[in-house]
Amino acid sequence: MRLVSAVFGFLLLPLRAPMLLVLFGVSAYMGLHWADVVPQLLDQAGTPLQNQFAGPWFWPLQCGQALLVVLLCTMPDLLLRELSELMAASKALTLVVTLLVVITGGLYLLHLAVLSEVLILASAVLLARLDLTRLRLVPPPLLAALALCAWVLAGILLGRALHHSLGGYLG
Repeated sequence: MRLVSAVFGFLLLPLRAPMLLVLFGVSAYMGLHWADVVPQLLDQAGTPLQNQFAGPWFWPLQCGQALLVVLLCTMPDLLLRELSELMAASKALTLVVTLLVVITGGLYLLHLAVLSEVLILASAVLLARLDLTRLRLVPPPLLAALALCAWVLAGILLGRALHHSLGGYLG
């Protein structure tokens, strides 16, 4: 009986924490948008490198970016602690990490559409975490990261499937 009530409570969690539904909607919209962007990227005449990333690498890179955003928003204290310990180890590692952060930030600023997607997803993840905290559901950081990553990937896959089932009419 206790297992049934736990499963039922888990299934009702998106209704008790509506920001989880917002996060799911944002990720579904991103999947829908990315499914519409891929044919546009392939149709444009670009460099071979752009065509290579628009083809088979587009979806893994976009999903990896979404998962990285979820991880950074779910476990900031653990990741920043590890990063600061790594940077304290040597000046060379400090330089490498700083250059990596500056170059990655610069690339995102060059493509403001990508930056806005990252900021919107990060905001939705943080709102979902805040809503879960309001319900006093604070799982361990790794479990929360895995659950939110699965939730975001499910939304992205739903958006992609919706795009393909409608034949691209929404894009």
